Amino acid sequence: MSIPTPHIAAKAGDFAPTVLMPGDPLRSKYIADHYLDNAVLVNNVRGVQGYTGYYKGKRVSVMASGMGIPSIGIYSYELFNFYDVQNIIRIGSAGAIHPDLKVRDLVFGQGSCTNSDYARQFGMPGTLAPICSYDLLEKAVAKAKELGFRYKVGNVLASDTFYDDGGSSAVWGKMGVLAVEMESAALYLNAARAGKNALCICTISDHLLTGDVLSSEERQNSFNDMMVLALEIAPC
Repeated sequence: MSIPTPHIAAKAGDFAPTVLMPGDPLRSKYIADHYLDNAVLVNNVRGVQGYTGYYKGKRVSVMASGMGIPSIGIYSYELFNFYDVQNIIRIGSAGAIHPDLKVRDLVFGQGSCTNSDYARQFGMPGTLAPICSYDLLEKAVAKAKELGFRYKVGNVLASDTFYDDGGSSAVWGKMGVLAVEMESAALYLNAARAGKNALCICTISDHLLTGDVLSSEERQNSFNDMMVLALEIAPC
């Protein structure tokens, strides 16, 4: 496929080697407005805003992924395979299903469990375990320690189901899964197939076991930590 694609209007070279991917297009704009110098809008197809600018002299891009595995599956595939993006760092919210986590904690998805059939397309003769880039994970852990952020590393659940009426999230928690989000599995699978790098960083916005939940203002302040960490570790 040539570029621009049906979903991304950017030209060749418009994206930096590293793209941060929040789910919300408005969060993409927030990052560009508050953290990037000389940010340029390179995509706005379907309102999915993508920007490229500079963070502390380092060229970096940010573009929304939309919500769920099918959406990030499309955008990450096109970025990896058509725009020569080398690294994608997802930054989003997650619901905790592990008792050791608290709201505002960061979770680094070392692996991504899923109830999605996204991996079926690759025709594997077994079950492929989607995992992150160890290099990005190592940098994230080191930077979180340096900045004094609370964090935990382990499996996350990329779920196709937001309203879990059956209570299946608790079952995943019994297997040590830390939190539930909706995108990481597709991102990790696309990165593996393309030979690229990916990491999912999430902020715990609510706790499915305790009922704790952040207000909208608290989410914004807490998410800033996650944004700064991702920008700090973004490879050039």
